Amino acid sequence: MTVETLDNPLDLGRSKRLKAATGATHERLDTAIMAGKPFASFTHYGRFLDVQHGFHREIDALYGEPRLGALLPDLASRRRLALIVRDMADIGLTPRDPKEPPTFADGAAVDLPTALGWLYVAEGSNLGAAFLLKQAEAFGLSSAFGARHLAAAPEGRGLHWKTFVAVLDAVRLTPEEEARVIAGAEAAFARVQGLVRKSFG
Repeated sequence: MTVETLDNPLDLGRSKRLKAATGATHERLDTAIMAGKPFASFTHYGRFLDVQHGFHREIDALYGEPRLGALLPDLASRRRLALIVRDMADIGLTPRDPKEPPTFADGAAVDLPTALGWLYVAEGSNLGAAFLLKQAEAFGLSSAFGARHLAAAPEGRGLHWKTFVAVLDAVRLTPEEEARVIAGAEAAFARVQGLVRKSFG
């Protein structure tokens, strides 16, 4: 897997293909989350934070992975697990200990195409977090208290996402690696779906 300079800067097809391939799964997940009414009360919001913590625990190691960091120099600044832990503490919650190890562990070998699929889901959720932050603000939370992990990056959500997409689209992959990116994204969506069922019922 290598990074290439695209001959045609408009040929940014991978992210669009990935969106199309996972669209139905993504829509089912969004529907499940909103059905849980995560902003109906602090109790419901706590369940939402439990989901967020569970997912970001799975991928936290990726933000320190050297090869991924070489592709995306600001990768480490994108990690959100510590922010979620602080948000939970703000409303009196302690993260649960799930016992089983995360999908990606510190120092373990990482399949980069699979990791890119998982990061696509994580970074995409941050792009859509503006709506969620407004909902959180409606009952007194903010990017400085209880909803830090939903805050926009200093450069703005759009540019933050475009920076990631530019890297995702510029990586040269074999057909087999392309399939693993999609499988990684599907696995990430499925993991969040399972966490939603566990937390919201």
